[in-house]
Amino acid sequence: MLGPNDAGVALGHWHTIVRDVDATKKFWMHMGGTPLQVDGTAVIKMPGVLIFLTPGEPAGGNDGNRGTAIDHPGFNMRNGVELMNKLKAAGYKVDPIGAPEYGPESGYVTTPDGLRIEMQGTPNSVSKRPQLAFTGKNLELPIASDHLHYFLPESAPPEAQAWYGKLFGANALRENNRSNTLAGDLPGIRLRFAASRNATAVLPTKGRALNHIGFEVKNLESFCKKLEANGIKFDQPYSKSRHKGYASAELTDPWGVTIELTEGLNRL
Repeated sequence: MLGPNDAGVALGHWHTIVRDVDATKKFWMHMGGTPLQVDGTAVIKMPGVLIFLTPGEPAGGNDGNRGTAIDHPGFNMRNGVELMNKLKAAGYKVDPIGAPEYGPESGYVTTPDGLRIEMQGTPNSVSKRPQLAFTGKNLELPIASDHLHYFLPESAPPEAQAWYGKLFGANALRENNRSNTLAGDLPGIRLRFAASRNATAVLPTKGRALNHIGFEVKNLESFCKKLEANGIKFDQPYSKSRHKGYASAELTDPWGVTIELTEGLNRL
């Protein structure tokens, strides 16, 4: 994990629901992850993010997170052709898109539970677009967490950008792409706020393949008090004992994204 921003926040983890823990471990290990155990839960450590694997039946069948406020997460990769071919040879669904601004190796790969993962190649040297990834991104890593792509009601992207900026210190920006996507940068992740093409409302993430996201927070107890003072209501209040290895709290954003705040996972 990267160190926190001025608000004390950085990307911490993604919490997924999986039908077969061993099969999903193998998927992430093909991607370059390292398996861990955290308080009895299987976890994959990827550069920049921990991925929790909780056994269960994700809602939505094999649709992953389609229709929810977070459609998919994304990684940046070097040697993308090699990795995508490796994933395809292992039997995973690979859908290359070959966007020239990212490089011909870019595309999507789908987890055993239907969660689409966007795979971005390092932007090529001839692209005139600015670097799209979060501040502090290390392009020398073979693979690293890159972004979370939100699909929101048409009027919601500026509201989401402001909400994540106010509460978590996400640095607001507008990406120089075809749709001028609004975004917010946190250490370890870029939050991309796109307008959904098909809905005036979106489904919550709770219960889906990507059940919730996690931010690692410095001085979490005092941070939660500040959020409460700003009118935030917690689904689960701050606790040092809910988990053995780390403190946590949980809330839901206005668009249905469940967010767990933790302190202590950065030791892993």
